[in-house]
Amino acid sequence: MKLIRVVHTIYGFFVFSFLFFLFLPLLLIPIVLPEKFKLVGVFNRWWARLMFIFCFLPFRVETRGKLDSNRQYIFCPNHFSYLDIPTMGLNPINAVFVGKNDMEKIPFFGFMYHKLHITVDRKSMRSRSETILASMKAIDSGKSLVIYPEGGMATKNPPQMVPFKDGAFRTAIEKQIPIVPVTIPYNWIILPDQKKMILHAGKVKVIFHEPIETKGMTLESISLLKQKVFSVIQSELSKS
Repeated sequence: MKLIRVVHTIYGFFVFSFLFFLFLPLLLIPIVLPEKFKLVGVFNRWWARLMFIFCFLPFRVETRGKLDSNRQYIFCPNHFSYLDIPTMGLNPINAVFVGKNDMEKIPFFGFMYHKLHITVDRKSMRSRSETILASMKAIDSGKSLVIYPEGGMATKNPPQMVPFKDGAFRTAIEKQIPIVPVTIPYNWIILPDQKKMILHAGKVKVIFHEPIETKGMTLESISLLKQKVFSVIQSELSKS
């Protein structure tokens, strides 16, 4: 059984890499033509669906609230596994990611990620501040964002989350756009965050909860908004 999982893992990395190089020419379009940024979300969906299909990982997208493709949102998912990144590619709304700059170190993929998404050095106060400004600028240009509010894969006890950072909530309130809590319940079992990453069989599931409006909120409401989003996601994780 262990040998099968190792083979499945190697095969999964091959599929991920193959699809990346297959989609690379398409991903160059929004890099060369930034006004075509919505194509990032479209290509991410194609890539994610094909990856899960070819990796023999069934997936399910559950939307519990109405998401309007003409509106902007900040999506806040829990983050326990590297599999969460392609899972958020299944997002029905076109969005760009705000993520750690560690991704930039991956050959070819890092270049694409840096050009299409917003990266942050979590250890640098200056970088975190610049990322908030970059996120607000991205919203001003019409983009929706995916921000992992835990600040990365920080928990040692999944599915228990760690306290959220302020960035996503400050940005949402400043720009008066809705926050969408997102629960990814099983990825930490399918691909645990361990030194030796081994892929396990399982069903990928992602739940997009009812958007939480921020209109009328002030920065004094950050803590309340954080707690509300945290409770929605953690409550769902506890059911899994």
